[in-house]
Amino acid sequence: MNNTTLKKISEILGLSISTISRALKDHPDISDRTKQRVIELAATLDYEPNVNAINLRTSNSKLFGLIVPSISNWFYNSFIASVEEESRRNGYSLMILQSGDDPMIEVNNLKLCRQNRITGLFMCLSPDTVNIEPFLKLKEIDIPVIFFDKVPENASCNKVCVADALSATMAANAIVNKKKKKVLGLFGNPHLLMTKKRLEAFQNTINEKANKIKLITDHASSSNEAEALTLQYLKEKPDTIFCMSDEILVGVMKAIQKKAIKVPEDVAVITISNGIAPKLYHPEITYVETSGYKLGKLAFSSMMACLGGSTFIQELTTEAVMVEGGSL
Repeated sequence: MNNTTLKKISEILGLSISTISRALKDHPDISDRTKQRVIELAATLDYEPNVNAINLRTSNSKLFGLIVPSISNWFYNSFIASVEEESRRNGYSLMILQSGDDPMIEVNNLKLCRQNRITGLFMCLSPDTVNIEPFLKLKEIDIPVIFFDKVPENASCNKVCVADALSATMAANAIVNKKKKKVLGLFGNPHLLMTKKRLEAFQNTINEKANKIKLITDHASSSNEAEALTLQYLKEKPDTIFCMSDEILVGVMKAIQKKAIKVPEDVAVITISNGIAPKLYHPEITYVETSGYKLGKLAFSSMMACLGGSTFIQELTTEAVMVEGGSL
């Protein structure tokens, strides 16, 4: 650990600590010769300023907090990479914390963010989080919160989301256009706003445009649950399976592979995805892209608008793009 301090530099050069401090800040009252001596010694001793002390003095940590269910998730991994890239480019650092979809861990992570005097928070809620007041209270101390992906239904907060309803509608239209007859739709946690939006849009599109399609829907909160449900419903011989997310897709494909079922000859598959998982299979899975990377850019833009003084409460949405594979 570097134990070099202003006091040590001052003792070596025989100058006061205040003179050392002002020299390092290029203060006009300090002569160029003194500045040069101080800077050269500081460089030799690998001196680094006390960031915490600077933060306390300036009340700006230049640090963002980001709370996400899991860093290993492909979608959140690309979101984090995007936000970190923009943070670094704009002179900020990023503190990344995982909640494991546990509301208690979320609260503890929030306390840690406050203790580190974050400038702003990017927040993805767990499905079981009911009370968002602790997050909204950050606004009272001028810390903006941008909810992303898994967002609260509360209208009085800034949110950035992928195009949930549009992406589900696009997937349903693709199924209708292929003249499918029996569709299994697997959706995520029923308490999540994104699940509600995707389910409603998917059902409405199927029912409005193809009332002859038999639609079966169910919910899976994990890949394992999706695998078990798929094994169960395959007995009913659906000709198409719609997956609401990458997590569900992984479970569905495990079940299909276990049963040695051919895609798309025996069953067609379509999903909503960040774009990585569909390319791991042969044939590649047809998907509607909802990009975590693009969402990260949008979230950062919203955060900077808040820090710039914007008081508008907004719900912003990224685009959705159909990517053809060979599974439909």
